[in-house]
Amino acid sequence: MDWKKVVARIAVEVEERVDRALVETGRRSGRERPVRLVAYRGYGSARNVRVRGRVLHGPAPGPATPQDRWWVNLANTYRRLESDEVPGARVRVTFRGAEAEVVTDGEGHFVADLHPSSAIPEDRLWHDARLDLLEPARDSAAATVAIPQRARFGVISDLDDTVLRTDARNLIRMAREVLFGNVHTRMPFPGVGAFYRALHRGVEGETNPIFYVSSSPWNLYDLLSEFLRLHKVPAGPMELRDWGLNSAEILPLGHRDHKRQAIDAILDTFPDLPFILVGDSGQEDPEIYRDVVHDRPGRILGVYIRSVVPAPMRIGEVRALAQEIAEAHAELGDAAPELILVRDTMAAAMHAVQRGWMDPARLEDVGRQRAADE
Repeated sequence: MDWKKVVARIAVEVEERVDRALVETGRRSGRERPVRLVAYRGYGSARNVRVRGRVLHGPAPGPATPQDRWWVNLANTYRRLESDEVPGARVRVTFRGAEAEVVTDGEGHFVADLHPSSAIPEDRLWHDARLDLLEPARDSAAATVAIPQRARFGVISDLDDTVLRTDARNLIRMAREVLFGNVHTRMPFPGVGAFYRALHRGVEGETNPIFYVSSSPWNLYDLLSEFLRLHKVPAGPMELRDWGLNSAEILPLGHRDHKRQAIDAILDTFPDLPFILVGDSGQEDPEIYRDVVHDRPGRILGVYIRSVVPAPMRIGEVRALAQEIAEAHAELGDAAPELILVRDTMAAAMHAVQRGWMDPARLEDVGRQRAADE
């Protein structure tokens, strides 16, 4: 018997009993904690739309400011990570004539798949779905849904060490930033906002959607969304990971399965849309993306990998993957997907211009923002 799974099952049972005890104590004392409905950005097509969210106890963390001291940031981090989820809550989701009633899982999450019955306007990317919490309390929220109908391609991007600096390879430095910093202390990679805006706008007036697939916990959703807004990185649906206890593992240490499942779900939703993949060399992005290119022929235009590991061995491994992709798709000539290892955002932007994915006039914007960010 796998001792790790045994310990994980015990931990899950303890957590569930503690949660039930807290709820029962609140009921007996007459001081039940408030319940709130959290909406996440969804995505879909004119035929099928996926809307997701979460039901939690307690108020949301307050907005951060650049002047917040470390103990204020630590308190807000605790409120985020120590989320009190509401399992078994009933939520009604409505969108463009379609309606579904769903129940939250053990971590308070819900996912609704709807089939719109009315036409989707083509003049914009984002559309609103309505969420109504029916039980155990009453609340409502709007969830924005991305439905790309004027897109030439899509972008699937990692977040940590791809868009924002987290130094995920150094657990002490990463923990210090997560615990004692806030959205204003986190820094983007120079020029990344202008580069993603250029890909989003394309070269022919299209609106190319950007999806963010990360192993960061759902508890940081609001912080990551605010980071994108502050640094003018285009908003997009985020597929994060649940860091709650489960019967399979004590801590969520793996990345490959989560990221691959999220990427496959996006590709399946948009079968006629090719994609660009963006990640970093710090973890498993190059290997995951290599597999996607091989398993999904014709779906991936190219892969950008930000070089964040200076070790020659890792650089060699990523370059070997690039060579593998090139050899496997050599018969496609200029249309073959490439894996490009880049040191900075400007190198990726110049390559995107060469491939016709980005307006050359926006190179100046990337350079200017890169200098400002640095």
